Amino acid sequence: MQKTIQKVQAFDAGILFMLGSALISAMNGAVAKVLGEDLSALEIVFFRNLIGTGLILYALWHTPPSKPGGKPHLLLLRGFFGFTAMILFFYTITVIPLGEAITLNKTSPLFVALLAFVLLGERLNPFGIAALFIGFGGVALITGGIGTGMRYEHFLGLMGGFFAACAYATIKTIRELYDARMIVLSFVGLGTLLPGLLFVIAPYIHAPEALGFLFPEFTLPHSPRLWGLIAFMALISTLSQWMLTKAYSLGRAGIVGVVSYTNIPFAVGFGWALGDPMPDIKVWTGIGLIVLAGLLLKKG
Repeated sequence: MQKTIQKVQAFDAGILFMLGSALISAMNGAVAKVLGEDLSALEIVFFRNLIGTGLILYALWHTPPSKPGGKPHLLLLRGFFGFTAMILFFYTITVIPLGEAITLNKTSPLFVALLAFVLLGERLNPFGIAALFIGFGGVALITGGIGTGMRYEHFLGLMGGFFAACAYATIKTIRELYDARMIVLSFVGLGTLLPGLLFVIAPYIHAPEALGFLFPEFTLPHSPRLWGLIAFMALISTLSQWMLTKAYSLGRAGIVGVVSYTNIPFAVGFGWALGDPMPDIKVWTGIGLIVLAGLLLKKG
């Protein structure tokens, strides 16, 4: 009886931690949207990762990694995919409603399943096949269509989900070789160095308007308010990841994963508070289909 009670308590704690992580994750997007009024998406990525790099380097100095390593090219590839996913995500946050940006980022499980099928030859069961059709049907409703009917900003949000999937797939191949902190360092480290490089070459690049967000002029934040928001974003990002880890360690992965989708309505609420229009019935239906597709993938 006592063991049953302890399991229930741990299960409830897992749900609570995931709800907290989902809420804070949506709040993180809201802070990025506010920062986007004064800073470019690339600057937001740069400062967020600069602080994260410092924290990870301190953690590695305090407790050195113990795993053997051996595939630095895959570690760098994970960092590149992660940086690409992040810059696309933060850019779309600044130009489309927050709820839509986060929902499109949630397509990453669909791309993981698709990549596993195409590149690794993994079979898709009926749940997986249904999830792909349902999920991309939801994308079509949110974005106005697949292909030429899709707005460029929505396309970039969808590509953010794709590159996030690439990053997750790479993690699976190196998690036994590298300490989790080293994997995170590859992400935040390249997420600092690559924006720095883009800032340096930006004055010499005449990029087309569609790629202008990758080559903005660097401007140092000019007020304590902006610095405070940057520090707050770095803090709550770390807190969200910690709560996410606790959620999966305490609760059943399937149930906790379902709860993770609550960050979408949280994001819609934060976006509405910041001036985004409330989604219409078509967009809500698209959001629901993408969530349903994610749940089908977990079931399969």
